[in-house]
Amino acid sequence: MFHPIEIPFGCTMLFNVVDLKQGVTVADVELLLGEMCTVVKNNYGDDNGGFIGGQVFKNAGFISDEGSVMADDENYNKRVKQNMGDIVILTYWQSFEQHEKSHADALFKEKFSALAELCDETYEVGYEMLWQGVPEE
Repeated sequence: MFHPIEIPFGCTMLFNVVDLKQGVTVADVELLLGEMCTVVKNNYGDDNGGFIGGQVFKNAGFISDEGSVMADDENYNKRVKQNMGDIVILTYWQSFEQHEKSHADALFKEKFSALAELCDETYEVGYEMLWQGVPEE
C-alpha cells in the first residue's frame, strides 16, 4: 500500500485537484480516498486497464518563491492559494484512453461520486511525460 512506485518513461499522468467543501477536512475523506484508490489499483492495474501507480497529497499551504516567476505579486499568491485545492491525486497510466475507460466504469464512478459529494470542485488535467531523472551516483 505504501510502497515506492516506478514510473516508466512515456506514461501519461493525470493531476486531479480536489477542493473540499467548507467544513470538510482531509481526515473526513481519507477512507473514501483509500477505497477509491484501492478500486483503481485492484481493478485497472493490468495491461488492459493501464494503471501504473498513483500518489495522493494534501495541501501543505506553501508556495515556492524560488520556483514561482510571479511570487512577488501579492495578487498572484492570493490567486494561487484560491486554486490550490485541499488534495491532489496523481495517477500514472499507460494511456489517457485507458484512464478514461476506467473512470467511466460503474465501480469507479460509485467511489468517486461519494468523494465528489464532499467537494466544491474537482478537476483532472492530463500530462504527457517529457523528462524524468534521478541524481547521479
